[in-house]
Amino acid sequence: MVEHRLVSRLACHHCGHVEPVPRACPECSNEDTLVAVGPGVERIADEVRALFPAAKTAIVTSDTIWSPAKAAEFVHRMEAGDIDIVVGTQLVTKGYHFPNLTLVGVIDADLGLAGGDLRASERTFQQIMQVSGRAGRGEKPGHVYIQTHSPDAQVMRALVTGDAEAFYEAETESRREAGAPPFGRFAGIVVSSEDQAAAQEIATLIGRTAPRLEAMEVYGPAPAPLAMLRGRHRFRLLIHARRALDVQDVIRDWLGKLDWPSKVRVVVDVDPYSFL
Repeated sequence: MVEHRLVSRLACHHCGHVEPVPRACPECSNEDTLVAVGPGVERIADEVRALFPAAKTAIVTSDTIWSPAKAAEFVHRMEAGDIDIVVGTQLVTKGYHFPNLTLVGVIDADLGLAGGDLRASERTFQQIMQVSGRAGRGEKPGHVYIQTHSPDAQVMRALVTGDAEAFYEAETESRREAGAPPFGRFAGIVVSSEDQAAAQEIATLIGRTAPRLEAMEVYGPAPAPLAMLRGRHRFRLLIHARRALDVQDVIRDWLGKLDWPSKVRVVVDVDPYSFL
């Protein structure tokens, strides 16, 4: 659950569940004992205010810029010089032009690399390049600082040099060697149920009956990285196939021979973006 301090609520960004921030610990019932962890926007804003008490700080998130009117108000304040420091989410990376903005800091820049997305490096590169472009758009020079736990990662080195062509060449070669799209095919099968044993049983059945093809490998089943979602236990199988193989037909024929109870849900995702 992610704390949205400005609106005093907790939200799950995977299933959409929202609830008020509890006053007391649900286990021990003691009040004021729960502490948010991680570099959330509100927490960073608190640090900024402590370090720069005289600066005028604005927070830009979906909780504060929730309408075109709010966005226009933010732009007007920036243009009028009423804001010295902006603390925001990815929302601030898109479409804004502030000539007086000269410094950009990216916190936990490599967080997106661990998101279970095949395009993680590509998206991280694009987003950081985009937000970096907010600095120095006028006559004043701009500077960008990137905080990362992986300074030697290809994407981070490319960001420092600004060499987009070298990054995409390296990313392409990496995918070619791994047989990843567009040089190969992936498909995911997610088996879920409120009954964990039932989900695991059907996932095991699917894995055991997988067709043995030279052009295709099947991995799993194993508990999905998001092992529980919306009250359902989840198991995942990953299919890696050569580009020429008609994965859809193979899976259709494979699963079409099997039966499972209505309480078990089987979802197939061909060429998935997420592996969670």
